Amino acid sequence: MPDRTPAPPAAWPLVALFTSGYVAPYLLPTIVGRLDAHLPLSPAQAGLIGSVLLLGSAAAGFTLASRIPRLGPRPPARLGLLLAVLGYGTAAATAQLPLVIAGAVLGGFGSGTATAVAASGIAAQRDPHRTSALGLLSVSATAGALYLILPRLGGGHGLPFAAIALVALVCWPATGRLPGADRTETADATALASPTDPTDRTDRTDRTDPAVRASGPLPYPRAGVVLAGALMLWSLAQNALWGVSGRIGAQQAGLSEVTLGIVFAAALGAGLLGVTGASLLGSRLGRAVPVGVGTVVIACCVVLASQARDLGAFAAGEILWNAVYPVVLSYAIGLAAALDPRGRWAVLVGSASSLGVACGPVTGSLLAEAAGFPGMGLVLGLLLLAVAGPMAGVALHVGGRPLTPGSVRRRGGAPAAVLAAGAGTPAGSVPRVGAQELEVVELPQLRPRPLRLPPLRVLLPSPAATRRGRERPRRRIRTGV
Repeated sequence: MPDRTPAPPAAWPLVALFTSGYVAPYLLPTIVGRLDAHLPLSPAQAGLIGSVLLLGSAAAGFTLASRIPRLGPRPPARLGLLLAVLGYGTAAATAQLPLVIAGAVLGGFGSGTATAVAASGIAAQRDPHRTSALGLLSVSATAGALYLILPRLGGGHGLPFAAIALVALVCWPATGRLPGADRTETADATALASPTDPTDRTDRTDRTDPAVRASGPLPYPRAGVVLAGALMLWSLAQNALWGVSGRIGAQQAGLSEVTLGIVFAAALGAGLLGVTGASLLGSRLGRAVPVGVGTVVIACCVVLASQARDLGAFAAGEILWNAVYPVVLSYAIGLAAALDPRGRWAVLVGSASSLGVACGPVTGSLLAEAAGFPGMGLVLGLLLLAVAGPMAGVALHVGGRPLTPGSVRRRGGAPAAVLAAGAGTPAGSVPRVGAQELEVVELPQLRPRPLRLPPLRVLLPSPAATRRGRERPRRRIRTGV
């Protein structure tokens, strides 16, 4: 029977959603800095509000991880953008602290919803790494432009929130290119109610909607849990420094807000170059080398930036760090997409990363108050070195290309294949040889149909023919003797 797996959505709407969801974490230094400067908050309290914003984003991912296939990408994407506009707009329009916090949480939930939809769609792409790299290019360019523009628009805590709401509003038209709720279930119900061929008694248990097919056990459970935990700590270390980078540059390196904006914009511009190089490099080095070695380089950059006391050292640490950070993140997103072509691990790992991002600002603030900026950098650098090995190990364990959604099929409520290392290929699929790696492709399944034989007919002689045969004289065979 033909494959009814819905086609993956186009790449550019996913890139737009990715940009809308990730722009808030990218603007976190200026959000925390302006909250500290323009509202009656301490640095730790301002960092806590940033953490609460990102906790809302993580909660959205955990909530929607298994619901996006059933709902379809378009409805949750529009809901997320609407919540982002309302939440961040409220936080920008008022100076009352309870409303600012409520707006930040609501906007964070909207950003997380957009990110979850983007992650689920990226996992269904033929090349998830390329799509995630395009998303990182877009969000880096957007955040870099905002870092150049916002300092010139004046003070106030509301400008970063208003900018994030504006980005969500601009990305709204892209949701029109996303598919809505899947209609496969309705079509199959109609086919079952009035079959066109009454003799067709084939098994239709696999004609379920994607939500049912995605309800089976997650493949690679151990690798997925390890990657989620490691990426959570990895993101925590990144954003612990990112959340206090503005304070390091202003208090320890003595830089003005305009100079800080230029440094951050240059750093994000270096990130554009890094992601471009990663997209051109592709999978030539695999995933283990970029993830493991890149994390070690990031750890060194974190230590350098945290100990900077002048413009040169601070700019060098921030620019080199932001050039490598999106490269590692793009490979990590591609690795999470390779764990499950349905996108469930991509959403769960992304939500774990958002949880680490959420805990980053308050962690950085607490470490900076307890041990100073240099001590904070050493602690974060050691943490990054500790998670580099597990992340590279998951990349080595998984390896290969991600399966396409059509090559994994459930029948009768049981998984069609165990996608762990050494488990073989799914039933109904064979490995296609001829490339550097084996790619699982699905063979068309032949449905057995009932064998119809013509009725058995036995020809018997009539009574008259029987009598004529008995009355016929027998011929004697004479010999020549």
